[in-house]
Amino acid sequence: MTTITITSFGTGHADAPQSANPVVVDTQPLRNPPEDPAVRARMTQMTGLDRDVAFYVMTTPGAERLVEDALLAVYDRLITQPDTDIDVHVSCTGGRHRSVAVSEELASRLRALDAVTADVQVVHRHIDRPILPSTREGNA
Repeated sequence: MTTITITSFGTGHADAPQSANPVVVDTQPLRNPPEDPAVRARMTQMTGLDRDVAFYVMTTPGAERLVEDALLAVYDRLITQPDTDIDVHVSCTGGRHRSVAVSEELASRLRALDAVTADVQVVHRHIDRPILPSTREGNA
């Protein structure tokens, strides 16, 4: 059986996942709770596993398209490379909010597709790491 491994991680950490030909998903354009004064105090210590953070991230304009594009890329690999395991690398800055929320959404949708019989696994590589300072200008 094919295994799809979705790994969320933060590009601000030195140990990004390594694999030969991953599907790459960059969530950095999406809203980040630590960078938004309206939710910073409430959501910074949470992760993308928390419902409020996941909703916040997934309602960002462009989030739906990002997940749909990743679904199509994975599905294409399942068709063109049957019986080959698939790695999906989902990145954000710190690996706690955006990449986690998008990884969970992608995994949920893959598991719900009748045509996908692969084993879908999710690894959150940096979810327990300290929060990194903002990399966007003008944000704390």
